[in-house]
Amino acid sequence: MTNTPKTIAVIGAGMAGLTCAAQLAEAGYAPVLFDKGRGPGGRMAARRAEVGGETVSFDHGAQVLTAETPEFAAQLSAWEAAGAAALWPAAGEGAYVGTPGMNGPIRVMAQALDVRWGVRIEKLQRDGDVWLLGHDGGEARFDHVICAIPAEQASVLLSDAAPEYADKAKGIISTPCWALMAAFDAALDLPDTVEGNETDAVHWAARNSAKPQRAGPECWVIHASADFSRQILEHSKDGAANALLDAFAQQTGVSLPDPIHTAAHRWLYASPQVGEDAVRHLWNADAAIGVCGDWLHGPRAENAFLSGRALAAAILY
Repeated sequence: MTNTPKTIAVIGAGMAGLTCAAQLAEAGYAPVLFDKGRGPGGRMAARRAEVGGETVSFDHGAQVLTAETPEFAAQLSAWEAAGAAALWPAAGEGAYVGTPGMNGPIRVMAQALDVRWGVRIEKLQRDGDVWLLGHDGGEARFDHVICAIPAEQASVLLSDAAPEYADKAKGIISTPCWALMAAFDAALDLPDTVEGNETDAVHWAARNSAKPQRAGPECWVIHASADFSRQILEHSKDGAANALLDAFAQQTGVSLPDPIHTAAHRWLYASPQVGEDAVRHLWNADAAIGVCGDWLHGPRAENAFLSGRALAAAILY
């Protein structure tokens, strides 16, 4: 083992950052993670709402987890054994969902690590032989730093600390996605999942209440396509919700009852479009700085997981 880090900071506690930190922790280190969010989730978030006197949960970000590699398949099985994920055949063979919400795996990983939620790292600069991290609560110094945040945020944070990495992040364009969370007092005459084609306004819709360990009334999550999301990008939340309801009804041919609950969320950086120069991770051993995330290799949770593993391996060996 070379370049043994004394202290390691991980900026971003999503799939990539947590995976990288977990690998480092298994090797005996004590990484500290900083995340601007209030709790586990990110794009695997689950939002709670009171509907008809019940507390229900909507998976308004990532919908399913699938594996193309043995490493991620093994991890999915481990999360299933830990009660953090379960198979959902309605989404296809080998499709998993987090339990009791999509953030189940993120929550399990975060519980085993030192994560500082609600801390936004606003400054990153070299200070002698260490990295200085500045945030609204003060400053912290670490020997090594890992950046595991979306490309659009990484391009700003790394502009002075690692210009070459910032330039790579600047070249990434992420497509937006409006997500609608809707509940009804009667079941819709539809299968549990609805997939659109390239020209449809609705890219994906799922009966959220049909997923394992979900309860409550008829709940749906409806994702707009990238093109339709751009068309309604500046709509208010109510305006986007109405537009998505109308598009969903037209696309499925189902006469929708009036919803008993609606909420919309705009994901500005939903899906990073990776170019031909895709890599698993970025690592500069001399400067003791690395980058991981799905924007480096592909817009899937599995790619974020593999990116985090690859960066940890580079640091350790």
